[in-house]
Amino acid sequence: MINIVKKYLVISQFSDQKENFEDLFLSHPNYPGVFAITDSLDMLSIENIAIKVPKEQFIELPKSFLAIYNNNLVLATKSNAVITIDTKEGKQQKLTFNEFLTGWNEVILAIEPNTNSIIKKEKANTKWLLYTLPFIALIILSITYNKYNYNSTILLATSITGLLTSIFIVQEAFGIKSEIVSKFCNVNQNVSCDSVIKSNKNEINKWFGFSDLPLLFFSISILSTIIQTEEASNIIGFLSLAATPIIMYSVWLQKFQLKKWCVLCLVVSFIIVLQSLVFIFATTSFFNIIIINGFGFLFSAILLTTIWLFVKPVFEAKIKAEKRETELKKFKCNYQIFRFLSKKIPVLKGFDKLEGLQFGNKTASLQLTIIISPSCGHCHKALEDGFNLVTKFPKRVFLSVLFNINPENNDNLYKIIVETLLTINNINPENIESAISDWHIKKMDLQPWLEKWKMNTVDMKVNHQIYKQYNWCLENEFNYTPVKIINNKLFPNEYEISELKYFLNDFLKEKAENYILAEA
Repeated sequence: MINIVKKYLVISQFSDQKENFEDLFLSHPNYPGVFAITDSLDMLSIENIAIKVPKEQFIELPKSFLAIYNNNLVLATKSNAVITIDTKEGKQQKLTFNEFLTGWNEVILAIEPNTNSIIKKEKANTKWLLYTLPFIALIILSITYNKYNYNSTILLATSITGLLTSIFIVQEAFGIKSEIVSKFCNVNQNVSCDSVIKSNKNEINKWFGFSDLPLLFFSISILSTIIQTEEASNIIGFLSLAATPIIMYSVWLQKFQLKKWCVLCLVVSFIIVLQSLVFIFATTSFFNIIIINGFGFLFSAILLTTIWLFVKPVFEAKIKAEKRETELKKFKCNYQIFRFLSKKIPVLKGFDKLEGLQFGNKTASLQLTIIISPSCGHCHKALEDGFNLVTKFPKRVFLSVLFNINPENNDNLYKIIVETLLTINNINPENIESAISDWHIKKMDLQPWLEKWKMNTVDMKVNHQIYKQYNWCLENEFNYTPVKIINNKLFPNEYEISELKYFLNDFLKEKAENYILAEA
């Protein structure tokens, strides 16, 4: 399911959000339901709609959309009188409009296309160039300074192809899914790369599995060919020929034991057989190839095998940690747990009379209040997280900023900052975001900040408000900052402000339920 949604994100010009979506979707409490998809898209500020559309209006639907077809979520793409559907198994099927309408339950999920995608595409292309250019440059340098004959050229080209295929095999072994691989590895019921690669029969020992061998063999082949072209080519061909029993075992294993075919494994087998044939027809001597001038291959084998022995456990640990984090996030994103951890404010009376700095939508279902001090380092991050939340969800979040500072402590150099901010808020509210950002986010020094923002006079209303906010904090024993309050309850210490995005729809639903109860 996740692959077709990610493909739809690419079509809608949201390629850069694929990983973020996967992270949110997999950790959503309602995974893998449609609500988990729409909620995850909402968290990423991607406009979407899930709606039931009468079949008579099908022709008016966008070119691409997600739909429920035969009780399964599919990606549907219209073209003339034909509609192409992509299933969660990675299969594609072409249907006439009538055939599609027969199995369609009239429910669609559509994404508003991103109109600002050109720059993002250019950045993605640049990223790929950074990875491939050094490798291409090394190949070109080798071709320039080494003599490549017909034999060595074919072996280098096939080894590069084999390395790319081997990378996909290792990704499957690590559980990293790829759209390209999914297309080829789920062609029919008899094909499953995942089943073959992750089979326990694939393990050789605790350090190596059969999935590691192609990666090592082809990477060693490429490096040794670059270092010592002709001699390495002979060794590669000989080892390919020697690997024939392993190829036969792999085919036998897939055919009779696992009863599933691995397309990637078959590609690797074909490449090794091809390299064997090149060796047989191009080499005249079978005995001098390893003993004479085999330094390049030996050096490459020792170097790359050693590197892989160190790198592989790091990859495995990282992937396990990410999976565990996803499971923990799913637990953390449960709204009932968030509510349980949210504690009551000891003395709520008078809270609604405190007038602070206000940002966002006053009628929003998420009412966030942070009580800060200008001298508090942790308050910088709290305010920045609050601003980011309002920026991403301006209609769904309201942020109020209060201050906890002793108005009678004239030795506090930062007291003037609170006085200035509240004065600016009263006189020039359009400047308040810039003023507080300069201090808490840009972290300007005191003197330059005062030169830019200091007001000539501070009226009694400001001083009175500072007293009220300080005394309310004193009454509740809030002798620390920042204090975070969400919808009149204390924000749980186990959460970050940025994680409130997981509960936006829950807050909205709760507000609607409270309104209905109040009306009743």
